[in-house]
Amino acid sequence: MQLGIHLPHIGRKAGPDSIRRVAVQAEELGLADVWVSEHIIVPKDGGYPPSPNFWDPILTLTWAAACTSRVRLGTSVLVLPLRHPLPLAKELATLHNLSNGRLILGGGVGWLEAEFNALGVPFKERGRRMDEGIAMMRAVWNDDPVTFPARYIPAEIVNMRSQPQPMSKIPIWIGGSSDAAIKRALRLDGWHGSRVRPEAAADMVKRLRAERPEETWTISLRVNVNANNVDEMKSALAMYRDAGVQHVMAAPEDRDVDTYMRTVERFARAGEGL
Repeated sequence: MQLGIHLPHIGRKAGPDSIRRVAVQAEELGLADVWVSEHIIVPKDGGYPPSPNFWDPILTLTWAAACTSRVRLGTSVLVLPLRHPLPLAKELATLHNLSNGRLILGGGVGWLEAEFNALGVPFKERGRRMDEGIAMMRAVWNDDPVTFPARYIPAEIVNMRSQPQPMSKIPIWIGGSSDAAIKRALRLDGWHGSRVRPEAAADMVKRLRAERPEETWTISLRVNVNANNVDEMKSALAMYRDAGVQHVMAAPEDRDVDTYMRTVERFARAGEGL
C-alpha cells in the first residue's frame, strides 16, 4: 500500500517555505506522493472551509515539483466543472512534463453552489460539464490536430492544435461517494474516496472490484489526521491494506507547520512495513 500526504497550502500555515519543507520531507520519508485541494472563492460566513486562504493547487504543485524529484503530485480534488477544460488541459500537461510525468489528476464534481454562481457556471449542469470536460481534455492530450464537438462547455474546436501534450498518460481518479461519482470513477482510472472508516472499507472495495478487478485501476482513500490521533493510524492503515485499498493520503489538520510536520513523520512511520 502506498501513502501520500497533503501539502500545507491552506490557512495560516500556507506559504512557500512550509510547502517546500513538507514536500521535501515527504520525499525524504519515502512517501509516494504529495497532494493539494481546491476552492477558488467561498462565502464569507459559510462555515466551510475553515479558511478562505486556499493557495492555487496547480501552482502549489508546480512549486512542490521544483523542490522534489521523485514524489508524485496529486489533486484531492480539482473541482473540474469550475474550470474551462482547454487552459486547464494545457496547465496540467505542462506540469506533468515539467515534473517528468509525476501528475495524478484527482477530480470532483463540486458541491458549493455559491462558488459556481460566483464563477458563472450552472450548478445543475456540473455533472454533464465534468464528463464533457474530461473528454475534451483527453482529446486535446491525445489528438493533434483535435476536433471536439462540445455541447455544454462554450467551445468550438475544429482541426486545432494545443501543445505540449503530456509525455505520458495522466491518470484520472474521481472523488465522491454518490452513485454518479462511483460510475464516473469506474469509467476512468481510479477512485479517490474519503470518509470511509476502516471497518467499512472491505465492502466498498468489493463493490468497486466487482466492476474493475484489474490492479491498474486504483482504489485510494483520503483520511484526516492530526497530532492527537496519528498514533491510531497504524491499525487503521493495516485494516485498509487488508481490505484491498492500494493508496491512502493523509490530510493533517494541525495549524502550525512544526506540528504539521511532526504529524507527517508519525504518519509515515505508522505505515512502515505495510
